[in-house]
Amino acid sequence: MLEPKVWQLTAGSAVLGLVLAAGAVALAGPWDSGQRKAERDWAAAQGRTGGAHHPGGHPGKPAPAPSAAGVLDELAPPVESLSAPADLPDGLRKTLGPLLESPDLGPAPAASVVDVATGKQLFGERADRPMAPASTIKIATAVAALSALGPDHRIGTTVVTADDKAKGDDPTEITLVGGGDATLDRKRLRALAEDTARALRDRGVHAVALRFDVSLYSGPREHPIGPNDNIAPVTALMNGQGRLDDSARDSFGGPAPRSGDPAGDAADVFADLLRERGLKTSGPPVMRKAPKDADRLAVTYSRPVSALVERMLTNSDNDIAESLVRQTAIKAGRPASFAGAQQAVQAELKEQKLPVGGALLRDGSGLNRHDRITSGLLTALLARAADPDRPELRPVLTGLPVAGFSGTLQGRYTDADAITGSGMIRAKTGTLTGVNSLAGTVVGPGGRLLAFAFLAEKAPGPDTAQRALDHLSAELTS
Repeated sequence: MLEPKVWQLTAGSAVLGLVLAAGAVALAGPWDSGQRKAERDWAAAQGRTGGAHHPGGHPGKPAPAPSAAGVLDELAPPVESLSAPADLPDGLRKTLGPLLESPDLGPAPAASVVDVATGKQLFGERADRPMAPASTIKIATAVAALSALGPDHRIGTTVVTADDKAKGDDPTEITLVGGGDATLDRKRLRALAEDTARALRDRGVHAVALRFDVSLYSGPREHPIGPNDNIAPVTALMNGQGRLDDSARDSFGGPAPRSGDPAGDAADVFADLLRERGLKTSGPPVMRKAPKDADRLAVTYSRPVSALVERMLTNSDNDIAESLVRQTAIKAGRPASFAGAQQAVQAELKEQKLPVGGALLRDGSGLNRHDRITSGLLTALLARAADPDRPELRPVLTGLPVAGFSGTLQGRYTDADAITGSGMIRAKTGTLTGVNSLAGTVVGPGGRLLAFAFLAEKAPGPDTAQRALDHLSAELTS
C-alpha cells in the first residue's frame, strides 16, 4: 500500500484539474496521442497570464480575463477536506465486496482502491497478491520509462557512413542504424532518405551500398508468446511495426499480420526511397554493424516519450511497450533484451520506493503470462503519476483510455449498471485468455480522485469479465 502523504493545497489543484478534465471529456474535441487537444491546451494555459487579475501587462494586448473564482468555488471541495483522508460511503463498501465475488471474475480476484491525495487505501481485497496483469503492466512500463528517460526524450534512427571521400560512381557504404523506434513509418523514412540523399550529393556521392544495423538490441527477437498478430519480432529497426496490412497507415494499435523480418523490410523500403531520389544502390541491403568512427549523414526522431506513453496506453500498443522498456534498459546500462528490460524496470520502480514485492515484469507489454503484479502496486503507480511533485509522470494519466470514448475503452461502459462510468473513468485494460484486468482513475464521492485496480484470473469468459470490471469501477463514481 502506498504510504500516506498529505499534499493539501497542491493536491487540491491537481484533483480539481482532473475533475474538470473528466467532466469536459465528452465536449473537448479531437484526440491527439490519447489526449484530447482541448484538454492539453487547457492544461498548458494554466501557466499563462489570465483567469485572475495580474498587475501590469503588455500595451496594446487584451487584458486578462476576469477570475472565475465563483465557478471554481462551486466545483472544488473545501480546502480543509482535501487534507483529510476520504472515506467511501458505507453503501459503496457493501457494494464492492459482493460485486468482486461475481463468478464472472474467477475464484479469487484482487482489488485496490486508493485516495490519490492521501495515499490511503480505501478498499482492498488480496491487494498484495501478485497476479497476471495482462496489459495493465503497461502502467509500470510507462512510469519506469518516464522516470528514467524523461518526457522529452526522443528515439533516433540514423544514417551514417565511414567513407569520407567522394567516389563518383563507385558505391559508398552507408548504414541505416536502428535506435529502437517502434513508431518509425514510411513517411519518416521518406524524409530520412531525402536528407540522406542531400548529404550524399553534397559529398559528390551518386551510388551507395546500403547496410542496416540492429545491434542495439540483444537476446531473442521473438516474444515468448511466439509469432502473433499482436506484436512484431522485437528489433531495433522496423517500418510500420512490421504490419503487412493497411493498419500501418493509421495510428497503429490492434492486431495485424506481421512480418517475420521487420528490420530487413525497413531497409528494403529505405533503399527504394533512396533510388527514388536518384541514388544507385549496389545490391540488396545487408545487415552489418556500423563502423565506430562513422559520420552521421541524417537522423529522424520519434515523438517525445510523453507522446509515446500516451499512444501506448490508449491503444494498448505492444510494440511501443517493448521499445520503451528497452530504452529504459539502455539508459540504465543494461542489455536491451527481455531480461535486461525486466531488471531495469524493476530497479527503476524500486528506486522510486514503489511496492514492487512479488512483481515479475517479464516484458513491457503484458503478453507474457508469467508476468506478476499486485493491484496495490498498480494503484501506487497511478497515485505516483498524480503526485504534483512528479509532473513528468502525468502522461500516465492523460494516456489512459476514457470510458466509452477512446482507445480500448471506446466500446465499453454501455450496460445499464456501468453507464455512470462513461466519460468519468480513465483506465488501462488487460486481456489474455482467462485473465482480465482494469486499472485507472475516477472522481469519486466528494470530488476525490481515486485510483483503482482490479485483477481477475481464471475468468470464464472475456466479455462477461469485462462487464463485471466495468460495473465494479462504475460504482466508484456514486
